[in-house]
Amino acid sequence: QVQLVESGGGLVQAGGSLRLSCAASGRTFRSYAMGWFRQAPGKEREFVAAISWGGGNTYYADSVKGRFTISRENAKNIVYLQMNSLKPEDTAVYYCAAYAYSGSYISTLAAKYDYWGQGTQVTVSS
Repeated sequence: QVQLVESGGGLVQAGGSLRLSCAASGRTFRSYAMGWFRQAPGKEREFVAAISWGGGNTYYADSVKGRFTISRENAKNIVYLQMNSLKPEDTAVYYCAAYAYSGSYISTLAAKYDYWGQGTQVTVSS
């Protein structure tokens, strides 16, 4: 079992930055692949970024590539999403998610992830 709690969301102007954090409970955190997803009003939940258990492999949605960076600190049970050059279209509720996997390939499908946080709101004003 893994419990996830996101923090760091808020209101920011276009071009600004935010760093989201996801604190995970459980001693086997390092055995989980981690991902960030987002859902805007009236839209389906979409993949944003994911990172392998050891942090060696990362994947990004094309819409955030070059602007967002996912990282993790296994010693602290925390995953981060650094978001730079934010755009109004990045406005959404951002969710942290996890699934038990110690391989190098990481899924970008929400259905693959077993554990989810409650979400944190990110609003980017124009």
